[in-house]
Amino acid sequence: MRWCAKSSRRRFDARPDCGLAVARLTRLAVAGHAHLVLLRGHGAQPVFRDDADRAAFLAALRTACVVERVALHGYALLPDRVWLLATPGNDDALGRCMQALGRHFSVAFNRRHGRRGSLWDGRYRSALVEAGPSLLEAMLFVDLAPVRAGLSIDPPTSPWSSARQHADQHSEFPLTDAAAYWALGNTPFDRCTSYRSMLAESLSLTSIERIERAVLRGWALGSTAFQERMAKQVARPLSPRPRGRPRRGPPSREH
Repeated sequence: MRWCAKSSRRRFDARPDCGLAVARLTRLAVAGHAHLVLLRGHGAQPVFRDDADRAAFLAALRTACVVERVALHGYALLPDRVWLLATPGNDDALGRCMQALGRHFSVAFNRRHGRRGSLWDGRYRSALVEAGPSLLEAMLFVDLAPVRAGLSIDPPTSPWSSARQHADQHSEFPLTDAAAYWALGNTPFDRCTSYRSMLAESLSLTSIERIERAVLRGWALGSTAFQERMAKQVARPLSPRPRGRPRRGPPSREH
């Protein structure tokens, strides 16, 4: 069973696929640190039917980020899900931002398409991301999402992700560039060139699976030291537990 720190108690949810009760980890929200966020459509249903829906979502996202003081570093809008990379200004900002965004867009989407019911698959999922190489990897993960979904061949040509802004310095949507991105070069041209090369190299399947697993399970992406340090701060596990029984120490000798 996994630890769930909510109201200082464990929380268990029944899993119908295995008939076992497992603990559900609470979402991470740590001020000043980037978070990789996943929003999914309820029952894998589409959350965007056309470009008007996507434009409305970005407008709602921009407003929510400004109001709640959340710095947005990247985004990717897929038919049935949304990937975001963002840094909240305080511990409650990310949750309030996602709640306002989900509620506002759901109402507009249902009204426009004459539907009722939930649009999103419950709460958002997120992983805490260490500054530096891990954050840059998370940014690449987001910007390459349309390619993985088969919606685009060349990431910078995707109109509904932040890849074009990172690779070509377009500014259709206001983003806050992370320090890891600024470290790619001294000029905008240098940064775009370096980032385009990284997009072309893509990410390994192992990296993609590791990132997705961290988001779905509420872990942290980064070094072991970062995971251990943040686990102490939030008082909950941020990485998978070692498999098997703990090793026993050497037997004591009697004198």
